[in-house]
Amino acid sequence: MKLPTPQYWGKVSVEETLSLRRSVRGYKNEPLTLAEVSQLLWAAQGITETGGFRTAPSAGALYPLEMYLVAGNVTGLAPGVYKYMPDGQRLIKVSDGDVRGELARTALSQTFIADAPVSFVFTAVYERTTRKYGERGIRYVHMEAGHAAENLLLQGVALGIGAVTVGAFDDNQVAKLMKLPGDEAPLYIIPAGRK
Repeated sequence: MKLPTPQYWGKVSVEETLSLRRSVRGYKNEPLTLAEVSQLLWAAQGITETGGFRTAPSAGALYPLEMYLVAGNVTGLAPGVYKYMPDGQRLIKVSDGDVRGELARTALSQTFIADAPVSFVFTAVYERTTRKYGERGIRYVHMEAGHAAENLLLQGVALGIGAVTVGAFDDNQVAKLMKLPGDEAPLYIIPAGRK
């Protein structure tokens, strides 16, 4: 599924988004738009140059991160799990159905995950980076995940969307729920919605 083209300019300065960024765990019962979801995905891992460079820095430009969208309440998008494909700004459906409640249970029953219209799940294929940098590459992958997550959070602020990073979850349960390939490890869950 082709996503709306992201916007490359906005009305909120970087300085303002930095001053307003807070962890948000309470969300209005309102849908997000497909354009908003597209913008958030692009902010985290979107392509910014024809050479494939992305919005977040990556050691050796190896891009070990993958992103998934757990959609429950998005205008114009059926509930389900989707994989984000930066090349072409598109989504590929992984599974049907609203799994927000199940995702919350994998995260120590943090119910705000079930309440959020969407959650973004960051995963990593460590081998993409460790084959070049050895064990040090694990650190580089984690640094990249932090960069990408902060991009998503700041973009959310600019759009009036609140979000929070979640690291407390059962890796195996998340991998099973998301139907992750064996070489992908979950790193972050980021629920998001209107404040």
